[in-house]
Amino acid sequence: MARRLRPRSVRARATLGATTVVALALGAASFALLGALDGNLVRSAQGEAERQALATAGLAAAGRLDAVLPPARGADFLQVVDAKGRVLAASPNLAGLPALSPERPRRPGTLRGTWQGNPARGEHRHRVVTVTTVTGQGLVTVYAGTSLREADAADEIITAALALVVPLLVLTVAVVTWRVTGWALRPVEAIRAEVAEISDRDLHRRVPVPPSQDEIARLAVTVNATLDRLEAAGIRQRQFIADASHELRSPITVLRTQLEVAQAHPDPALWGELVSGALEDTVRLQDLAADLLLLARLDTAEPAPDAPVALADLAREAARSRRGDRVPVDVDITADATVRGSTLWLSRLVTNLLDNAQRHADRRVRLTLRVDGAGSAAVLEVCDDGPGIPAADRERVFERFTRLDDARSRDQGGSGLGLAIARDIATRLGGSLTAEDQPHGGARLVARLPLAAA
Repeated sequence: MARRLRPRSVRARATLGATTVVALALGAASFALLGALDGNLVRSAQGEAERQALATAGLAAAGRLDAVLPPARGADFLQVVDAKGRVLAASPNLAGLPALSPERPRRPGTLRGTWQGNPARGEHRHRVVTVTTVTGQGLVTVYAGTSLREADAADEIITAALALVVPLLVLTVAVVTWRVTGWALRPVEAIRAEVAEISDRDLHRRVPVPPSQDEIARLAVTVNATLDRLEAAGIRQRQFIADASHELRSPITVLRTQLEVAQAHPDPALWGELVSGALEDTVRLQDLAADLLLLARLDTAEPAPDAPVALADLAREAARSRRGDRVPVDVDITADATVRGSTLWLSRLVTNLLDNAQRHADRRVRLTLRVDGAGSAAVLEVCDDGPGIPAADRERVFERFTRLDDARSRDQGGSGLGLAIARDIATRLGGSLTAEDQPHGGARLVARLPLAAA
């Protein structure tokens, strides 16, 4: 029930919270004000009654007490009673009445209290001071009282005023809070409405940014930045799908053509060449599918592998397997670096860098492995003496399906995914892969990977 009755909107909750706090504060302040006012009036009345009682007690002790006692200013009645309860003197309004209290004090002293309900004192409260003193006739008690009609009237007036003002103030706070909160949350509602209208086909739309430069404006900027990233990811995904479809279509078309030729010309002399070409295209399709699958895995949000891997051993093995290639690989490993990742991913990174270098090298490829000066990262460099990479294209070469020139065409065996996969692997493992300057010409690719903790 409490959950159903709880306000669901921020505006309603803010209004309820502010109204409750103000109502409690005004209620506490009202009680404190009434208490302070009543206390001051009661103390003032008590002071007047106490002075009258002490003066009358002095007269009784001196034996100069008259039977009729006219009350002084601030006192409404006086009565003097002996130890046996006989009234020795009284003010005119108490003439002929018995003792005000049946109790008889047994020792001298002063008592103070508030009385109500005695016919002699009317309908209002009275502050009564009782002074007991010793006289020649024994103990005598003096009762002096003053009416609290002013305090009661002030309490009634203040209570009525507070009963009217406090609800008005609480209502005013509620209305003002409701309007101010609505005005403050209006940009949030505009942002919500705009985001609700954005679909996967409308990622170009952006939410309005209010000119207030407050938290809501920063929220709108953050939402727009998120939409920018989503739009970029969507464009990248669509481009990737289009490029992948184009790359897959070429070998499939060639493979189909070869099969159709073999079917149309059943000459056994041609089958060897056709089967060889079909096998090459099939291998190419298989490699391309493997690359696409690896890219899909790299794009997921799953945690990257975190096993210790000896990068030096992987580099030596990759170079050793290429000894008979057209362009040999020279190895210069100065540190047995151990990084965190997986053998599969790191082997693919090294293999892709070497494949790219051998594809474009003239006579030499060099692989070096060292530890940086800070001792925190392994630095793997692959250099070749080929045409190199222009400075303006050193970032574009890491884009998927990117080929800079004819030397990087499909005829040379490249699909445009090798360097993209290598950079994605380095990035997922907490490192980086960049194309940097080569002093003597050629391409120089540098991968930096954080070392595994000892």
